[in-house]
Formats: sequence, structure tokens, C-alpha cells
Amino acid sequence: MTSAALVKTEYEAIIGLETHCQLSTKTKIFSSSSTAFGADPNTNIDPVCMGLPGVLPVLNEKVLEYAVKAGLALNCQIAKYSKFDRKQYFYPDLPKNYQISQYDLPIAEHGWLEIELVDADGNPVRKKIGITRLHMEEDAGKLVHAGSDRLSGSTYSLVDYNRAGVPLVEIVSEPDLRSGQEAAEYAQELRRILRYLGVSDGNMQEGSLRCDVNISVRPIGQKEFGTKVEIKNMNSFNAIQRAIEYEIERQTAAVEAGERIIQETRLWEEGSQRTISMRIKEGSSDYRYFPEPDLAPIEVSEEQLQEWRAQLPELPALKRDHYESELGLTAYDARVLTEERATAEYFEAVIAAGGNPKAAANWITQDVAAYLNKNKDLKITEIGLTPANLADVITRIEKGKISNAIAKEKLPDLLNGTSPEELFKGKELITDPSVLESIIDEVMAANPKELEKYRNGNTNLKGFFVGQVLKKTNKLAEPKLTNQLVEQKLNG
Repeated sequence: MTSAALVKTEYEAIIGLETHCQLSTKTKIFSSSSTAFGADPNTNIDPVCMGLPGVLPVLNEKVLEYAVKAGLALNCQIAKYSKFDRKQYFYPDLPKNYQISQYDLPIAEHGWLEIELVDADGNPVRKKIGITRLHMEEDAGKLVHAGSDRLSGSTYSLVDYNRAGVPLVEIVSEPDLRSGQEAAEYAQELRRILRYLGVSDGNMQEGSLRCDVNISVRPIGQKEFGTKVEIKNMNSFNAIQRAIEYEIERQTAAVEAGERIIQETRLWEEGSQRTISMRIKEGSSDYRYFPEPDLAPIEVSEEQLQEWRAQLPELPALKRDHYESELGLTAYDARVLTEERATAEYFEAVIAAGGNPKAAANWITQDVAAYLNKNKDLKITEIGLTPANLADVITRIEKGKISNAIAKEKLPDLLNGTSPEELFKGKELITDPSVLESIIDEVMAANPKELEKYRNGNTNLKGFFVGQVLKKTNKLAEPKLTNQLVEQKLNG
């Protein structure tokens, strides 16, 4: 046997994501019914979304605005001319037996977003992921299966049409992803961007963001892609990563065993942590696309495009760069602070009010975050500790007016809205050396045995004397100076 025959073939995964994002409009894409989540079944419906005879769709202008803003934020080329198409397929929760979508002329194409991972040494590593297209479409309804979480095994099914006609953008990535970790980070960054824009809440548990994964494997060095498999039914970023990792192993094992991979749609089973076959994958020809005759083509003027572009906020990736390069924060802190737009804006308001960036980051990512985790109904914009008050606390600590320990002790009052001026009145640190020396002398005189032990070599008792001084001053002795003076007195 030759040495070449003993070399094990290494494979790589080729991964792309199709992400459906519900837009945060108050009404549906082509009608005036509410898009509110959680309404009683079949109460947010109307003749248009139910496909009744004689009704005509009218495009919700806000849907177009949100789709264009999402395209701009994803560095896409916005089409000056696009149109809607009919995508034909039968399913019980699709009242018209076709979906109004976009096919060959989508609203946005050829974009990218940047993901950030951490290497083995803890350093940030960035990678651009291409965006093939972004297009608008309407959602279908929802099937509720009795006796099972899917059709197989259920005794009967009910249809809730509340979601029919809810506006979506579908965002299709290039096959630039190579691992489950990269795919999960791509989905998270996409969600961050959409939430920053305010065009989608991205709540996966409510179906506002749904990802389908396309994945194939090939030997490293081979140019041709392997046979693509689609995975559905993933309701978290963690599930996306685990489903991909499982499918990479399954496909690699099949290829090595000489088995043929078929193009199909598979489901992710959370309970068994595996993918299972659902159906053979349809091709675009099966949908018999043709231009939607009831809707006029869309033309976006240059003036309108520039107006929407000017309304875009600073996005999370730019904020992370700014926080790390200009404010000196760690990649971890920058990531935590930019996860939600409201948190980033709160942090920036603290800095604008004079707070030290690193101290502000510590307070927000630790103390404030812990408080919000315990009070999950509260948002950072609703807590009593205003950015100006937090900046005041940080400045008082830096100037030696109060200790960090006292500030943390009074945190519940600060979070409930008590001002630092009121809270710390009469509680400023003692920084006069002569006053502190007098107190230290009193402590040493009151503890002769401990003093003797210290001078006989038990230097650990220094902490005892510092503690006694802090106790005698109700923690108002300035810690650093107190430590220095206690050491001088003990060794004098």
C-alpha cells in the first residue's frame, strides 16, 4: 500500500443561510389587518390576506422603507426598479394557493456583513459574509397539529391565518460560511443589525426570525460543491450551530462510505439532536413564478434612497471598532455593550456626561446587567439610574470622594432613582492624613496584643488593622491612603 493511499481525505462544509425576518410594521404587507403577536386565532384577518374573490393587494409603504433600510445596512445595491411575483404552491395555511414574493428582480442584491469570532488566543477574527439578495414577501399562516408537534403522528390539524400576509424580508447569504459557529454568529449579527434599525424585533421564539440552512460537504481543494441539503425547524442560534455540526458529520460519513447524498429538506429534532428527512427539495421551476399582475412595479428615487440612508443609525460593527480602538475596551466588553442598541446608547450617554469609558463599561456589563437579569420586564432605558447619575458616581470614585465599596453598597438606591448628591451627602471619604493617623493611633492603642503579634512577625495582621480603621470610620477612610498609613504606623 502506498503512503498516498493512507492519507485521510479532509472535508470542508459549504454553508449558506436563508433568513426570514418579520418586519415590525403595525399592519400587514398588502392589507390593514394587525400584525400583533399573540392574538386569538383567526382574529387578525381580512379579505385580502384570505384571498377572497374580487380583492386587490396594496403595498404597505412602511414595508418598502424597512426593506430598503435593511438592504442599505447590509451594504446591498438597492434596485431602482423591482417587482413582485407569484410563487405557486399549495399548502393548507396559504389561502390563495400562491405567495406574493420577489423572484428575478429583488429590492436589494450583492451585499455583505462582517462577523467577528474569537481565536484560540482570545483575539478577535473578522470575516466578511456575502449577501446574495434581500427581497420582500408575505408570510403564510400557521398549522397547529393536535397530538404531535408536526403532521406525522397528529390526530388532526387546525389553521391559524393570523400570520398570513405578515410582511417578511428574506435575506439569502452567499455560501461563504464554513462552520456551525460561523453560521450562528452570522445569524446573530444579522439580528443585531435589524434590531438596531428598528425594522424587526428578531424574536425567534415568536417566529420573527427564522433561519433555513443550506449545507454540503466537499474534499478540501475541490472547486465543485457537493449536493446541497436544507435544514429547517431551528428556533435558536445554538440549535443552528448544533444542527450544522451534526449534518457535517452525517454527510461526511455518507460520502466516505460511498453513499449518495440526495438534495432534500431535513428537520432538526431538538429532542434527539439529529436531522431527519422531511421531503425532496423543490426547484424554482416547481413554483411557476410569474409577475404579480395586481401590483405595480416598484421604483425607488435617488432622493428617497438618500433620505432613508441618512436615517440609518451607527451599526454594531462600527460601534465595536470605536469602543475597542478609541475607548480602549476589550473585545468582550465591546460586544456586550453593542448587543442591544439601547445599551450602547446608554453607555455613550454615560461617557458624554463625563464618565470614564472603562469604568462605565464595568458598571453596565456587571452591576446594571445583573439587575436587569433579575428584573427581566425592565429595559435599561427604564431603570432609575440615569446615565448622568452613573457618570456622577464614577467621577466621585475617581476623585476619591467615595469608595467603590460604598457606591456598590448604595447601588439599589441608585437603581431606584436616588441621586448621588442626595445619597452620598455626608459620606465623602476621609482623605486628610492627620485625621486618619489619629484614628489609626486609637485602633493600635485599643489592640495591643495584635500589635505585638504583628511586630513579632505576623504581618498578615495588617489587614486586621485596616479593617478596624474602616469599621471605626463607617468605611469612609480612603482605602489606598489608609493602607499606606497603617503600614507606616505598624512598622514605625
